[in-house]
Amino acid sequence: MFKKLRTAMTATFLAIGWAGLVQAETPAQYTQEIAPGVYSYGGGNGYHSMFLVTDDGVAVFETVNTDHSTKLLEAIRSVTDQPIRYALHSHNHWDHAGGGKVFQDAGGQTVMHTLAAEWLAAHPGRETSPPDIVWEGNLREIEVGGVEIELHYLGLNHGLGMTVFLIPEKRVAYIADLVTPNRVMFTIVPDFNIGEWERTLKEVLELNFDVAVCSHNELPADIVASGCTKGHVEENLQFIADLRNAIFAEFKKGTGAFEIPAAIELPQYAHWAHYDDWLEMNVWRMMLDLFMGPYPWLPDSQG
Repeated sequence: MFKKLRTAMTATFLAIGWAGLVQAETPAQYTQEIAPGVYSYGGGNGYHSMFLVTDDGVAVFETVNTDHSTKLLEAIRSVTDQPIRYALHSHNHWDHAGGGKVFQDAGGQTVMHTLAAEWLAAHPGRETSPPDIVWEGNLREIEVGGVEIELHYLGLNHGLGMTVFLIPEKRVAYIADLVTPNRVMFTIVPDFNIGEWERTLKEVLELNFDVAVCSHNELPADIVASGCTKGHVEENLQFIADLRNAIFAEFKKGTGAFEIPAAIELPQYAHWAHYDDWLEMNVWRMMLDLFMGPYPWLPDSQG
């Protein structure tokens, strides 16, 4: 079974590439104001960023890669000529942490949690660059033009150094990877600690925001630019719980472990993106997480 799964995934990567795997139908590029001075940006590539415009400069959230950042900078310049002050990275993964040099060259400083920065120093990507500001701990505050930005590190939930950004005055957040509206979990759920992910989502619900930009967003094209909400956070939590409960229900019925993934259906999510493609892989990952313990994992003193 695992050999078949590996072969199928390899073929998929070769056939359509990473961006195509992430999002089957890519929305058009857009820039939209979602709160006073706060803009969502879609690169037309399955990735969504955000930027804050103030009277004393701009803060950018999620640089993704060089092409994305180049177009994002153009979008910012269509709105304001204020200088770039900061470009904030959410975590260590190459597909999110690239493109920072575009904003460094534009005069901004890139910002990253120490766990992400240390990993990238040891494993630099083709489009990554060393951050200008490295922070540690669970909370950092940055001010741009009198507007405060909170950087929340919420633990080892996905990747390293995963940071959720909050602009309290605007009641806006930026959330990478942890909330994916209208989509089942990503393929085999790589590099997620599912229990910690659930805990994190509950803590995200405690943050004071009305709207967020989610880095991957499968909402309909006519509303995707408007961002995501706490309702989408709750839906992600519910999907994880429903998936786990469905597995337990099959065990109670006596279904063999190797038969469970193909047996599970969650029709209430059938309209979500990649339901037919990824649900079975989601089941396998959840089962392995239950049997073998969470991955990744670090003792509390280190993560």
